Amino acid sequence: MRIVPVLDIMGSEVVRGVGGRREEYRPLRGNLTASSRPLEVAEALADRFGFREFYVADLDAILGGEPAWTLYAELRSRGFLLSVDAGVRRPADAHRLADAGIDDLVVGLETLEGPRELAEIVKAFGARILFSLDLRGGELLTATAAWSERDAERLADRVIRLGIRRLLVLDLARVGCAGGTGTRELCARLCASHPNLAIYAGGGVRHRGDLEELKRCGVQTVLVASALHDGRLSHADLDGL
Repeated sequence: MRIVPVLDIMGSEVVRGVGGRREEYRPLRGNLTASSRPLEVAEALADRFGFREFYVADLDAILGGEPAWTLYAELRSRGFLLSVDAGVRRPADAHRLADAGIDDLVVGLETLEGPRELAEIVKAFGARILFSLDLRGGELLTATAAWSERDAERLADRVIRLGIRRLLVLDLARVGCAGGTGTRELCARLCASHPNLAIYAGGGVRHRGDLEELKRCGVQTVLVASALHDGRLSHADLDGL
């Protein structure tokens, strides 16, 4: 199992996510560093845990602003690999990320205009796409009515038919709340029905036990933030996963 730390970026700072309620997000205060500057937080995580890969949730871009191009370049200049969610809405947005050298292009249900756009993006970038099945409290978080599905598994089936090979199950209501992922059963069903699909999970990880449960379900990669900064996951906890 891979563990990938999340950098939630807002206003040029790393912020602590709280249940997807972005108006409540505040600059990170954690045990690893006194700084909330993205590069310093990334380096602190690298120093403590050895991470070289980060998932960047560019919240300003997700909300419609310009992506943090300079920040991406700074992180890449330090040798970090990046998966970036910058609020892709249409194919042109994905092309801009690719042109900036982003390793993995995150395409989120929360912002993507519809399946037609996804098909075009997958055709252009294939395996570089990580599709984020965005949920809030277990309900699909769709940007437009172009998505007719009202069930997470049916929508997952649809994007898989469009060529998605990596899928992130992310419940925003669980982010930063230390209440467990809440998506274990969904992940288990997706892993069972799509054995060739790489399943990622994020939101709500509390401790090693949550990671072990997700691994038993077949999840291959887990996104983590608060548990690392609060000391609920240590370097030893990540060994042997």
